[in-house]
Amino acid sequence: MTTRLLLLLALPPAVRETYLQRLRSSFPDVHIDLVDHHSKVDPYIEDAEILITFGPMTSERVFERAHRLKWVQALGTGTDGITDRPSLAPHVLVTNVRGVHGDAMSEAALMLMLALSRQLPRSLECQARHSWERFPARLLTGKTAGIVGVGVIAEDLAPKCKAFGMRVVGVTSGVRPLAGFDEMLPRAALTEVAARVDFLILLTPYSPSTHGLVNAAVLSAMKPSAYLINLARGGVVDEAALLRALQDKRIAGAALDVFATEPLPADSPLWSAPNVIVTAHQGGFHDEYPARALPIIEENIRHFVAGRFDRMLNRVERAADGRGG
Repeated sequence: MTTRLLLLLALPPAVRETYLQRLRSSFPDVHIDLVDHHSKVDPYIEDAEILITFGPMTSERVFERAHRLKWVQALGTGTDGITDRPSLAPHVLVTNVRGVHGDAMSEAALMLMLALSRQLPRSLECQARHSWERFPARLLTGKTAGIVGVGVIAEDLAPKCKAFGMRVVGVTSGVRPLAGFDEMLPRAALTEVAARVDFLILLTPYSPSTHGLVNAAVLSAMKPSAYLINLARGGVVDEAALLRALQDKRIAGAALDVFATEPLPADSPLWSAPNVIVTAHQGGFHDEYPARALPIIEENIRHFVAGRFDRMLNRVERAADGRGG
């Protein structure tokens, strides 16, 4: 019987076609379908053995109807939206593309730190008004970055922060010494770390244990001159508490790439909150992403078709309640 694969990709058409044509060329014996929204899966999902997607692009209905599904290949590192779906059958294997995001996410973090420090949105507003205004920038040199969630991306980011003359503190559930970090502290020390950093950068995976991790207490502990940068998942931040902190000027500002609800609703007050940069989940999205992700996907498809499931890359361990570890 022909293996059937479904690509569920809410991406620009050219990017979707890159995945589709590459996989069809590499696996002519695999039947591959493509849809651009979870509402369009019905003609294909019941027969699909393989689903390739990003977790935030799925819905509960996708997995409720996936009766023959054996494997989900997540196109990101995080598997929220997949492993936390109650309807995902326990036997379904989940893999991700961990390891391909370091450059893009590090560059995004540095770009956002520089944009906040140099008040880039203010300059763009002045440009739009044809208004010549000068104001002092803040330097990254000598500042402290607190990175919450120390995985592959943080390991790439920390030395780059050091190259700017910054001090780097890591907050992690697995404390260990790593190059580029001046300190490494447990997650229980988050509030203490928040009180002394100039940038609190969120890279931690989303899970029940990190839901609302950055809450009112953490935000209240931050210095009035400090910035929050969220490149993790929206659910890691208590957005209502963040909005209050911004409106009350308890922190200097924030750069937000991810949100509890995506796309961010047009009426969300975060769009116009003071000193906030909003980007549309762009942190890891770049021109070379398919070229970096596809070799992992192709190797996993080869192993899957051959029945060598134990050789598949980046297998995600799922807890007894069906959530990712």
